Amino acid sequence: MSEAPEGGNDSGETPAADEFTPITSQDDLNRIVGERVKRATSKYADYGDLREKAARLDEIEQANQTDAEKAQAQIAELTAELATLRGESTRLRVAAEHGITDADDIALFLTGADEETLTKQAKRLAERTADRKKNGNQVPREGNNPSAAGEGADREFVRQLFSAE
Repeated sequence: MSEAPEGGNDSGETPAADEFTPITSQDDLNRIVGERVKRATSKYADYGDLREKAARLDEIEQANQTDAEKAQAQIAELTAELATLRGESTRLRVAAEHGITDADDIALFLTGADEETLTKQAKRLAERTADRKKNGNQVPREGNNPSAAGEGADREFVRQLFSAE
């Protein structure tokens, strides 16, 4: 790198602060860019140290957490788990009361948050299942094949055409 002053002025004179000196060589450009990169990276030089200090602070806070706070956190976690298990128990009980045994149907159709909603959903699902069992798998108009159209002139023509004589 050259020892030219900043701004590309090789004359040795210091340019005025508001005077613009064009960059005339690649060395000048490299020097200016290098200085700018150094200034930018120097701002974040202690970033890794700060990250380590923050991690140590988190560890210290967890260590200083009182037994009561730890117990309170565990109580909150267990309370949430209990609520989930009670909801699932209610869902399964309501499904059993209405004769719904398919686990997929229970998961898909019994989505209510309270027992009243679950009961309504189970009742509706059980009614639909009962209707389906009562009617069977019925396709509309199944077995209702139209009868032959009779002995029309077209039918007689086709018989004569395809008859083996």
